[in-house]
Amino acid sequence: MKRFENLHRIQQLDPERDHCEIVHIMSGYEFPWDTTRALEIALYRTFCVPSVSALLDKTGEFREHGQKRYDDTALIVAEFMKWGYDSERGREAIRRMNRIHGHFEISNDDYLFVLSTFIFDPLRWYDRFCWRETSQNEKLAMYFFWREVGRRMNIKDIPDSYEKYQQFYYDYQRQNFHFAPTNRAVGNATLNIFLGWFPGILAPLLKPGIYAMLEEPMLTAFGFPHPPKILRGAVAAGLKARGMALRYFPDRRKGGFITDSPQRTYPKGYKFSDFGPSHMLDSLNKSGKS
Repeated sequence: MKRFENLHRIQQLDPERDHCEIVHIMSGYEFPWDTTRALEIALYRTFCVPSVSALLDKTGEFREHGQKRYDDTALIVAEFMKWGYDSERGREAIRRMNRIHGHFEISNDDYLFVLSTFIFDPLRWYDRFCWRETSQNEKLAMYFFWREVGRRMNIKDIPDSYEKYQQFYYDYQRQNFHFAPTNRAVGNATLNIFLGWFPGILAPLLKPGIYAMLEEPMLTAFGFPHPPKILRGAVAAGLKARGMALRYFPDRRKGGFITDSPQRTYPKGYKFSDFGPSHMLDSLNKSGKS
């Protein structure tokens, strides 16, 4: 079937040597919409760690410039998923990200956890809601890709296998997810970003649906209400039905990377020097060529 041409191509590639190509196909052609949604959940997941949310709450970026903070993160990640981390644009994106992070004190363990969400949240979403489950080649490619990104971020002690990193991902959540007021503050600010994409009259309907997409430990860590099981089931069923329908569509011939379409903060396009906290842009741009 033509629908599986990309998968057949991926199966012929080596997940360690060819991980950039595999991630490019997955994120831009096989699961573009789902990649964006999964990374939104990954973003939310990181806010369940009080040390992460405390830093973000202190900067005030999600309260005051939430859409920009969201767009900057999404576009930087999309740049090296589309072009590869060692391409000219990929290197620029990582340099910019490192320059932004260099202004804050972030523990290596928090870096390790945030990096792990970019691997395992998309994979879990794909396997649960997409038109097909991921192959072993794809799982390993995601690990190798983000391991190399992590090395270029100077993250230390990245687990040396997919399985060990997956175990870290779960263990870290069990040990570090607990309620803090800053979790709730950043979580609510991010929720308002998402709700702002729709007419205000829909907010009472959309907010419970967003809660239904978050796992129970995440809801507890945010202090958010736990939606009824019937709503959680309905949201999951709707996403699975969408995935099943897409199974009968042809392979995408044009990439679906968000870098290829106008974003709310940057309707006319963007430069790497646009990325970063609004109050720090001058110092960021003076600290090195973007």
